[in-house]
Amino acid sequence: MNTLFDKIWDAHLVTKVEDGPTQLYIDRLFCHEVTSPQAFSGLRARGIKVMRPEKVFCMPDHNTPTHDQDKPIEDPISRTQVDTLAKNASDFGLEHFGMMSPKNGIIHVVGPERGLTLPGMTIVCGDSHTSTHGALGAVAFGIGTSEVEMVLASQCILQSRPKTMRISVDGKLAKGVTAKDIALYIISKMTTGGATGYFVEYAGEAITGLSMEGRLTLCNLSIEMGARGGMIAPDEVTIDYIRNREYAPKGEEWDHAVAYWKTLKSADDAVFDKEVSYRAEDIEPMITYGTNPGMGMGITHQIPSLDSVPEAGRTSFSKSLEYMGLKPEENLIGKKIDYVFIGSCTNGRIEDFRDFASIVKGRKKADNVIAWLVPGSWEVDKQMRKEGLDKIFEEAGFAIRQPGCSACLAMNDDKVPAGKYAVSTSNRNFEGRQGPGARTLLASPLVAAAAAVTGVITDPRTLL
Repeated sequence: MNTLFDKIWDAHLVTKVEDGPTQLYIDRLFCHEVTSPQAFSGLRARGIKVMRPEKVFCMPDHNTPTHDQDKPIEDPISRTQVDTLAKNASDFGLEHFGMMSPKNGIIHVVGPERGLTLPGMTIVCGDSHTSTHGALGAVAFGIGTSEVEMVLASQCILQSRPKTMRISVDGKLAKGVTAKDIALYIISKMTTGGATGYFVEYAGEAITGLSMEGRLTLCNLSIEMGARGGMIAPDEVTIDYIRNREYAPKGEEWDHAVAYWKTLKSADDAVFDKEVSYRAEDIEPMITYGTNPGMGMGITHQIPSLDSVPEAGRTSFSKSLEYMGLKPEENLIGKKIDYVFIGSCTNGRIEDFRDFASIVKGRKKADNVIAWLVPGSWEVDKQMRKEGLDKIFEEAGFAIRQPGCSACLAMNDDKVPAGKYAVSTSNRNFEGRQGPGARTLLASPLVAAAAAVTGVITDPRTLL
């Protein structure tokens, strides 16, 4: 019987090439400034229009500075990319949420919060973390620039059908354990290639118990274990989240949509190509110690010994630790850090800032720490101020920056200097990801907050 993935994929199948790819209809294309310019140039060169402009939404996020957004961008490359997106959107008649627009932010934060991301959709963007949108029960995945052009021109894409995997996390999460910890735990077990070729559905009590924000974080990180995408079946949490959002269906259309969304789940006897299960009680707050998201451990654990690493991976393991300035069997608790970053399409939502505030409230930022608090959208910024989180941060010595991808990737001003340690709530810790020579330790907003107020890596459960 059909899995959730099969139901959505089959409903969007246009044609199937014998021994070849599937032509898949796409419901929503998101475009940002980095991967779309060549796609629009391709349309111009062929003299064709965007086939379904109402299905395409554009916004800059990667190259946008997180300060002085009302002024011209200083970096010429960033300015050109942001301006080019604005011109392309205008020339082709597409909806564009430009800088300083109240609808601007990181594309994978804005999509769900505006109701542009809906259950049962197929969603693509020229960005690997498009898998985020699967949290609402959509088939969402990243594509390349030539494929962006294909979707603009035809509203379809050629894709080979991935295999299906279900990852179940059973039981209840302990205090201080978040969706980010679930994701880093799973990736540490699966490795960064463990889900290659698969589309993952997350299930189990620990998953259905997550808020929408938590589900978005989990699906966002699916790509970091090699998966094509990740998804969670829509339920009441999903429906309540979408209700009354700007682009969500209204009136009778809403009732029809909800009736359809309730059918979007894997059959009881659905057969997946692979099944994996974990226990929630085995997960504690996580932190990474290496240079890929799979090199993670419980915060109270020690970095693995060289002997415990499979022989084939020992050279890269040693090289990774050398880059990080760490040693096998080292415990990270108490290690001094330099930067803290909360934000990105992984942890830039309102719940993440509430978590951060829960620890910094009544405390002070450590003197040795530079902290970047970057909301994922202007909507998140607005909500933070409405709830008084800005006052909590201010009193603790933190300042809120303007929305954007920020220090997740070294494409804008927010770069971590060489050799410095950053506890980051983003999704990648590759060499140079946050700046040439930067040393990134991925963690949840709770772990980031604990480090921000103590100046060292700290188990957040001791401060809760």
